[in-house]
Amino acid sequence: MATTTRTITIPPQLDPVAVLGPVDEVIREVERAFPELTIIVRGNRVAIMSRSSRTESDASQAEDLVNSIIQAAFTAPMDADTVRRMLDQRVLRNDVRKEFPGRGAAPARLAVQSAQRDGGAPSPALDARQRTQYRKPTVPGVITFALGQPVRAKTAGQIAYVNAIESHTVTFGIGPAGTGKTYLAVAKAVRAFQDRRVRRIILTRPAVEAGESLGFLPGTLNEKVDPYLRPLYDALSDMLGADQLKRYLDDGTIEVAPLAYMRGRTLNDAFVILDEAQNTTEQQMKMFLTRLGFNTTMVITGDVTQVDLTVPRSGLASIERILGDIDDIAFVHMAADDVVRHRLVGRIVAAYERHAAIDGDHRAQANASRASRHADRRESENDARPADAEGKETRQ
Repeated sequence: MATTTRTITIPPQLDPVAVLGPVDEVIREVERAFPELTIIVRGNRVAIMSRSSRTESDASQAEDLVNSIIQAAFTAPMDADTVRRMLDQRVLRNDVRKEFPGRGAAPARLAVQSAQRDGGAPSPALDARQRTQYRKPTVPGVITFALGQPVRAKTAGQIAYVNAIESHTVTFGIGPAGTGKTYLAVAKAVRAFQDRRVRRIILTRPAVEAGESLGFLPGTLNEKVDPYLRPLYDALSDMLGADQLKRYLDDGTIEVAPLAYMRGRTLNDAFVILDEAQNTTEQQMKMFLTRLGFNTTMVITGDVTQVDLTVPRSGLASIERILGDIDDIAFVHMAADDVVRHRLVGRIVAAYERHAAIDGDHRAQANASRASRHADRRESENDARPADAEGKETRQ
């Protein structure tokens, strides 16, 4: 078959660098995803060349990808790292399905969530024919901007998380460090506030290191809790700017407080985020969830592998079993491949997960061995009892 060429023209109102990236690094990521295609850039034109009928499908998908990147450039250009992550997880190829319980945790009722489905509502499981059907890619929209850079979901897990927040009143984001649980939740809160869908933002964390007994510490309330809530302040400052954040904090529009200060309140017309929820007890989790008022969205984030509690059981560890069957509550589980920090963080998380699995197997084997020894000992004792009784009868 002769070579076929598809030519895409970048609109004149767009700077080609916004689409192609510095030194064409964005378009080279697309070329890396389709190694059998040749992609040539000349000025504001991108030519995609395929040399056989077998690669025509790839050429069509690559064309759709480039057009999607062009559309994204009108609002917020995509950098090479974002495109690489999305292509590696096949987010931009539209064949990613993220499994998470939209209603409850029962494995038989897990819904298959399309990472690109609008609204984030759980969709029915797709059959094999539908699963392989190609649809044009959808670039995740920009939620807000932080330090001049767009904030958007970059992985399949993050897309499912953002979609769940949009379509549920209460969303649990559970996953390892670096998966963007808190940052994306704050971004959604800022967007809801800027769109006037809520009147205030409330962010809270359990101050475990201080035992939540902050009254005897010197200084004002803000000075007492500032060290424990600094990550939330940092995220808000990135998105709102220091001056605007200070104004909102002063007038109470944005409130950042330890979890203990939520008791007895009803939170109406607000976007409420509970961060580091793995360090809440079951009683604290119940207390927080029952603060829910009208026109309020709640997002609870945490990592069940990093619990700092000493004696009480983590409220996050058991919450899915308790609330799993309630509608309008979503649980989104993220994994090591959703980590968007330094690439080593993802590898560290994965290594710990493997270690935990091996350690769990060893503990299970040890428990089974102890149970077996205990059963053998009881059996020996039972065998010995008739002989003892017989000896007593003989002596009598």
